[in-house]
Amino acid sequence: MTSQNIIICISALLFILGVVIGSEMPHIDNESQKFIFQFENKCSNNVLFFYFLTNNLRLVGLLISGSALFGAPSCLNLMANGIFIGSTIKSAILTNKLLEFILLTLPHGIFEIPAIIIAGAAGFKIPYEIIRYLAGKKEQILTKEDIREYLTLALISIILIVIAAWIEANVTLKIAKAMLNSTKGI
Repeated sequence: MTSQNIIICISALLFILGVVIGSEMPHIDNESQKFIFQFENKCSNNVLFFYFLTNNLRLVGLLISGSALFGAPSCLNLMANGIFIGSTIKSAILTNKLLEFILLTLPHGIFEIPAIIIAGAAGFKIPYEIIRYLAGKKEQILTKEDIREYLTLALISIILIVIAAWIEANVTLKIAKAMLNSTKGI
């Protein structure tokens, strides 16, 4: 298994651990979770796109820059986002709104969640290579290949976030509305 695969697995496991923790937390019916189930939006698609894009790029930036503090911000942000998803899933199940949650998450989530995990992996890349160097498993702290892998992970996560933001602003709400309206007639 390559170092890139190892850090992606670590990143995914931390996110999944957050989801599990979030799903075990007490149910709190708060406003941030209710926002997910609202379908009326008074903003244009362009405003929504830039809102989602800047919000998600901020998160990706925190995850990617986790290397500067030896991966701690990456770890915390992966778990925090997982906890939010886990608690929102629990809330959706308890309030019989799982279908709405899925419809409002799946279209853009298939890009956004991997972007978050890959950005977390980028945040772990440099600390991982430093640990390998200190353990005597490599001769140089960082090689050109290590930097190339870090930048590749960062770029992939940014591209996925841009795609996710566009889908969230232009597709997700339309799909959710259409599918929910069709199920109400049944």
